[in-house]
Amino acid sequence: MRSPTRFLALLAASAAMLAGCGPAPGPQSSPPPPTPAATASRAIVSGAPDTAGSVPTSKNANYIYRFKQSSPGSASFNFRDRDVSFYFRPGPSALYFKVENLQGRPVWIDWDHSTFTDPNGRSGKVAHGTTRWQNRLSPPAVTQVPGQQQYGDYVFPMDYLIDPGAANSDEAQPHLPLLPDDNSAPSYSGREFGVDLMFMIEDKPRTYSFRYQVVSVIPR
Repeated sequence: MRSPTRFLALLAASAAMLAGCGPAPGPQSSPPPPTPAATASRAIVSGAPDTAGSVPTSKNANYIYRFKQSSPGSASFNFRDRDVSFYFRPGPSALYFKVENLQGRPVWIDWDHSTFTDPNGRSGKVAHGTTRWQNRLSPPAVTQVPGQQQYGDYVFPMDYLIDPGAANSDEAQPHLPLLPDDNSAPSYSGREFGVDLMFMIEDKPRTYSFRYQVVSVIPR
């Protein structure tokens, strides 16, 4: 007569053999990469600091990013044609720029048809200085740059905006920074991001495309 222990062992071995003979699981697609908002370790910033600094980053930042303007190539982060002149300053929080209207008639920035490509290669709507969470789904107003005048602003992906809640919702602009300041920062070396700004010049649309590459990430 078999002992209960030996009988249970035989049952377990049989079940294991049957399980091994079953059909192999079908191929599964890889999960999509997490959206920026799902990256819990990335700090949240509000708005963006002034563009006057040579390296626009927090004094308490753990890493310093160095950039180059890859397209159109420029060692001084600028671009000029007969109508407008651009100066850019990429930073970890946002992409800062100043544009000067070189002619006597006004030009307009069409934000609704401008796009931002983030360091992960995702393209979407662009947010700028006056964009808020509550108006992110509404067509933004165009910005006029009067003749022979300058206009300064900053841009980042619309998808990086974060709900500020009820408190100070009109004033606050919390969003994820373009680039992290945690242990993942070195992995962003070599990545590119940029903006495609749509302008209306003499009632005709004109797109200005700029791309920037992270040259190095230096620990403080």
